[in-house]
Amino acid sequence: MSSTTDTGDRVREFGSAVADGWTRERFGLLGAIGLILMAFGPSFQVYLFTDFLVVALFALGFNLLYGYTGLLSFGHGLFYAGGAYGLAIVLRDLTPVFADVVGSGIAPLVTFVVGGVVGLALVVVVAVPVGWLSVRLEEIYFALITLAFGMIGYSLIIQDPAGLTNGTDGIIVLLGSVDLGGSSFRIGARRTYYALTVAVVAAATYGTWRVVNSPFGTVCKAIRESPDRAAALGIDVRHHRWMTFIISAAIVGIAGVLRAGLASVASPGLTHWSTSAIAVIATVIGGATYFSGPIVGAFIFLYIRWAISRFPTLEAYWELFFGALLIGVVLYFKQGAVGGLLLARDRLLGDDADGGTGEEPTDDSGSDDARTDRGDDS
Repeated sequence: MSSTTDTGDRVREFGSAVADGWTRERFGLLGAIGLILMAFGPSFQVYLFTDFLVVALFALGFNLLYGYTGLLSFGHGLFYAGGAYGLAIVLRDLTPVFADVVGSGIAPLVTFVVGGVVGLALVVVVAVPVGWLSVRLEEIYFALITLAFGMIGYSLIIQDPAGLTNGTDGIIVLLGSVDLGGSSFRIGARRTYYALTVAVVAAATYGTWRVVNSPFGTVCKAIRESPDRAAALGIDVRHHRWMTFIISAAIVGIAGVLRAGLASVASPGLTHWSTSAIAVIATVIGGATYFSGPIVGAFIFLYIRWAISRFPTLEAYWELFFGALLIGVVLYFKQGAVGGLLLARDRLLGDDADGGTGEEPTDDSGSDDARTDRGDDS
């Protein structure tokens, strides 16, 4: 009885928060409604939005290392590909085995789940030594060593070790149909895979948010601001950076698993530095100092890219337009699109218009000291 009462109280509190203005709860409710409505949109738009969700999770995992710990990586494509290849290899080699064990009806779903777990485990196994070596360096040297590890992975995949990766051709990912209780559905169908992606990305995003807002996340921010001061407080800087590296790689690995199912292939290009740059670009556009920055940046990146592709003349020079966009963000939106939107909101509604969104920059610029440094007398 008490649990029912607690649930009712939470529902009433949530309803009050939604009615109280543009709060975090209202944004969350509108976002959930938008995700549901998107499932009924045109087939291509469902695919494009699924692609956005995967890239957003990729950038979110990357930003856990960059925006919250201050380490710029150009090798996260290695973990993106690790998740994809883990799933692809299991689907290719073990689907008949699972069909014999659990039956052909549910085997495609079981194989997909096991493949996802294997892909995630593979990423963690790779991230442990790579992270252990990488966090011994800082700034540009850290970026360069992660780039080197990423390109080593790219070369290994092309070499097709033990016949696992199929070289430059990659591995085709075929998601079969599941038969349950007389009904059948195909995992790879656009709307089905969209629903699966929404569930996985929502859970991973919530988990990342909990990490960021935990004592561990606070320590990461302290290390980013001043590693020497953090060490003086007794924090093992190198160990915390290593742990953050592993968690970041795991989140990116989940995105890689989803990428393989969406693209129906695991290819060496996922490991290339240009793929790692997608997360960097999305984070810079959206704003690395905000939790939602990589998500907003991924949306802007993909949908502007799609809009440009609608015009063949612009498509031939799309890098020029994106270069101009990045220059504009760096020059005029130093905290990215999210920071620009919040600044516009403050100017329109007043500096005290918090709205309760809970969207605070990771550099704690909302603190009293930071406001004093900016000359804000409030």
